[in-house]
Amino acid sequence: LHLLQTAEGIRRAGHPDWVQLTGLLHDMGKIMFLWGTGEDGQDGYSPNGKQWALGGDTFVVGCRIPEEAVVFPEFNSLNPDMSDPRYNTTYGIYEPNCGIDKLMFAWGHDEYMYQVLKHNNTKLPEIGLYCIRFHSFYPWHTGGDYGHFCSDKDLEMKEWIHKFNAHDLYSKSEVLPDVEKLKPYYQSLIDKYMPGKLEW
Repeated sequence: LHLLQTAEGIRRAGHPDWVQLTGLLHDMGKIMFLWGTGEDGQDGYSPNGKQWALGGDTFVVGCRIPEEAVVFPEFNSLNPDMSDPRYNTTYGIYEPNCGIDKLMFAWGHDEYMYQVLKHNNTKLPEIGLYCIRFHSFYPWHTGGDYGHFCSDKDLEMKEWIHKFNAHDLYSKSEVLPDVEKLKPYYQSLIDKYMPGKLEW
């Protein structure tokens, strides 16, 4: 329902169809929550609890974690990387201005969905893929951290993420979309930009 609400908000705003499809797909990576078994530690309701790491803000691994821009920064010190001199500096294992797309992130639903779409050679424009991959990277696009890794392209893309997130964050409503009524329209977008069966 959230995905349809986001896509419909984008559609009402008059954005192109590929942006609408981006809205429909952006959190689809959370489907990982449904996979696996308790025995292999991958069940969403395994003895270790819900797979809370699939959703929410993300951060860069391989360099110092920001003090305040991440969720629950009081736990940063528990990450063993933060006491490792290879990883606890401003740049860590990266070069200045290398580009956000060259960084490695804590695993989550955004990276997974991005990798699925890339693997399947979808026709979604790069901006859509970028929004899917980085829309939860709040420490960067909202908190102001990690700017020292940005390329010129990242600075342009950040504007798109802000526009996209306005629909993602504020589209939730008590009025639920009519799934059956909307399905043919969104199926046509799926058929246009990612036809056939996806490999997950």
